[in-house]
Amino acid sequence: MSPMILAENLGKRYRLAGRAGPYSTLREEIVRTLSAPFRGRAETSEFWALRGVSFQVEQGEAIGIIGRNGAGKSTLLKVLSRITRPSEGRAWLYGRVGSLLEVGTGFHPELSGRENIFLNGAILGMRRAEIRAKYDEIVAFAEIEKFLETPVKHYSSGMYVRLAFAVAAHLEPEILLVDEVLAVGDASFQKKCLGKMGEVARQGRTVLFVSHNMAAVSRLCRRALWLEEGGVRMQGEVEETIAAYLASGAELGGERRWDEERAPGNERIRVRAMRLRDQNGRPASVLDRRSPFTVEIEYELLDTVAQMQVGFWVLTSEGIVVFVAGDRDNEDWLDRPRAPGRYRSRARVPGGLLNAGIYYLNLGVDMPLGKTVTMFDNALQFSLEQTGTPRHSSHGAWRPPGVISLSLDWEIGRVEED
Repeated sequence: MSPMILAENLGKRYRLAGRAGPYSTLREEIVRTLSAPFRGRAETSEFWALRGVSFQVEQGEAIGIIGRNGAGKSTLLKVLSRITRPSEGRAWLYGRVGSLLEVGTGFHPELSGRENIFLNGAILGMRRAEIRAKYDEIVAFAEIEKFLETPVKHYSSGMYVRLAFAVAAHLEPEILLVDEVLAVGDASFQKKCLGKMGEVARQGRTVLFVSHNMAAVSRLCRRALWLEEGGVRMQGEVEETIAAYLASGAELGGERRWDEERAPGNERIRVRAMRLRDQNGRPASVLDRRSPFTVEIEYELLDTVAQMQVGFWVLTSEGIVVFVAGDRDNEDWLDRPRAPGRYRSRARVPGGLLNAGIYYLNLGVDMPLGKTVTMFDNALQFSLEQTGTPRHSSHGAWRPPGVISLSLDWEIGRVEED
């Protein structure tokens, strides 16, 4: 069987200009412009977003593309979509391509939702009759019937994604490219989209799916491509690739520190450290399942910020999110502005909540208006061990299945016969 996608030694290079100086006056700009012929060229540097990427995808195959932020995932999809040309290497795609890379891509803001369905279909190479035949299915899937005659510039990001995905998935492209943009939708819509992508693959079409949701990648795909710093770190069976990715960057000592240059954050906040402490307050990566432990995040605010929060995600070794926690659960700081300075946020996780196994912590920082300013995947790895006397069944020692493992209070009494 011939591949639907074949990439050979793909590379994408960008030239970065020197750092811009401070804002200048009109007089300074005129002087700088007139003196430009007498100055040397501005310093530039090269940055390879992709380098030496080779892989192939067969017809009807769904491939997950995983990796940290900045690994080159979105750049790869833009190259495959012909949005940008590769600097080296070649890629062959055999069939009509439908892509959903950014919110609103391929939409005209002044046109209504109905008009954009036909516009987007035409961009994909569909005849008007073909679009009409799928129109009702697209509208029903997007669930925005009331707003079809409204210009899409008035749509929310969630409405954009609903309509864009409905168009991309229903106009029968042979190859469907989907970026992390689905994260904008709500949980029910994400589930709906994953089901549709699975249906597309079962119909013999090809899907490339970029996501940080390892559970979604594992559910939809049989193979995964792991990108790191623009290159292919690993490709193979999805479970093996995800496990290797999750374990790769996690610190094992119960503590992770960042220097000033590499600290996650932006111009308003810098995260300095993240720690796991056992019940005695010591940094540790191996913990007693039955005992409480503490997650600690140190950060520095460079400006006064209101309605912010730092927090973490707990994931299993399969990438399934167990729970998410944020420090705005502390009501004393719910709407209290945080002045510039060094802070430490701690959360205590009760003992006996999680089953024995390996887990990962993702770091997250949210600013006002729900904007996530930083997300550091797999910041820490830890394991929960079953110590003491394990639970027993009639077959001896027994480790119950599942992520949650609670010991509940039971009452046992004999029922007297009447």
